[in-house]
Amino acid sequence: MTKATQLIVDDLDALMQVLPPAIQAALAKEGRRDDLLEVILDLGRVPTARYTDKEVVLLDREVTQEDIDCVVQRVGDFDADNRAGIARTLHRISAIRNRKGTVVGLTCRVGRAVFGTIAIIEDLIASGKSVLLLGRPGVGKTTMLREAARVLAETKRVVIVDTSNEIAGDGDIPHPAIGRARRMQVALPSLQHEVMIEAVENHNPEVIVIDEIGRELEAMAARTIAERGVQLIATAHGNTLENLLLNPTLSDLVGGIESVTLSDEEARRRGTQKTVLERRAPPTFDVLVEIQDRQRVLVRDDVAQDVDALLRGRPRPDVLRYRDQNGEMRMEQLNWSEGEGEADERPASSWTPEATRNNGGRRKLKEKRVYPFGVARNRLIRAAQVLHVPVRIVDNLGEAHVLVTSKQYYRKRPSVVVEAEGRNIPVFALRANTAAQMESFLMNLFQLSEEAADPYTLAMQETESAIQRVLGGEVEAVDLAPQNAFVRRIQHEMAQNANLTSRSYGKEPNRSVRIFRET
Repeated sequence: MTKATQLIVDDLDALMQVLPPAIQAALAKEGRRDDLLEVILDLGRVPTARYTDKEVVLLDREVTQEDIDCVVQRVGDFDADNRAGIARTLHRISAIRNRKGTVVGLTCRVGRAVFGTIAIIEDLIASGKSVLLLGRPGVGKTTMLREAARVLAETKRVVIVDTSNEIAGDGDIPHPAIGRARRMQVALPSLQHEVMIEAVENHNPEVIVIDEIGRELEAMAARTIAERGVQLIATAHGNTLENLLLNPTLSDLVGGIESVTLSDEEARRRGTQKTVLERRAPPTFDVLVEIQDRQRVLVRDDVAQDVDALLRGRPRPDVLRYRDQNGEMRMEQLNWSEGEGEADERPASSWTPEATRNNGGRRKLKEKRVYPFGVARNRLIRAAQVLHVPVRIVDNLGEAHVLVTSKQYYRKRPSVVVEAEGRNIPVFALRANTAAQMESFLMNLFQLSEEAADPYTLAMQETESAIQRVLGGEVEAVDLAPQNAFVRRIQHEMAQNANLTSRSYGKEPNRSVRIFRET
């Protein structure tokens, strides 16, 4: 892939002018305009600025109601979703209100048009296939979506359904960053699905662009649009394909899942239990792009096959696209290998860390062949990816170096466990079928000390363990170790995905997350 040039347009002065003078002066003193993401103003708390790598306190004093009113009076009207903007810019101001409706908090997010940002996936966008973008908040989904609309509009009829005016900016005249694309505004967020259908029926588009598909009706509208032969380019809430499959509201975007009972013969042929999960329908989106950061994406170019493979516990190879230190575009297929078996299945999978990066300077690790019984293969592979250890999953016990199962299965003494012990194959029993337990097993298997794991991995393990303890009723709440703003954001997402509540406490650099079940 070739080197790409990016041009960034942010109209940052327009956002600065709506902020209180003291905040403007503090931001000017801080500098780093290109790295600014958000300015946070909460009544009774110190004002902060979030940059790409850290969060900075702007003033020693607390935010007053006058500070908040100063901003509210200078921006456009707040919509039903409590978002406002600045005319002819891409900036977004989101409000937090008290019970009486008074604005007591503001999140002022910098909107940037980055021309050239989709070079990393431009071939997918131009292919005519429907593409779904996933990624954590602030990673650049909307920026990439806006640029996709501009590029496609040069040769196709493109209509943007702009629910919060984030794609084309506030006001009736759209921002030049969308090029020749047309923009339809949405009166209320709850009406987004109706405007999506209206766009297809009234304006003859070849491409529909949508930001933040988040409700079941919107997922249904997206399927209707795709079945009419219109290309969809959209974003949705979630970080990975696995997140989407576990989300009952949005799983239909990738085909949905349902429980199926197999015959005895079919269950034996597959080597699975009689009740399995299978994809319910063809996916709405052909391609899924997981945005890891602004210069790095994971591409799943056949969503149907990827979902089927995940449900079987044998993930397909991931394709990683990124910009290197010289700005060159690179594309790598992670170094998976497959054993012998049926053409549509992958009975053996492996992960080797050299596929993307080294293993942190540790000694060279010898590949371990693992026979999993009653545990999730996809989680085991993900755990190997996180720890950068070479693991090969096998279906033949005779090839295995080790058998891993759960305590629940081990207590029942199934024949495969008895056979493994008879062959002197080590058996590991996990307390729970979780990613944290699997990472702990692999660290034990490869004799890695806790210090060998990177801080991010340890933080994710701690979060997963805390969630399991709260869900299991062992404790009512868990306070996690202090982390930076990025890690805390991921921890909040993990808690939300588990239907738990989380809050951040303390001041930087000792600010941490508490996870609990809200009563």
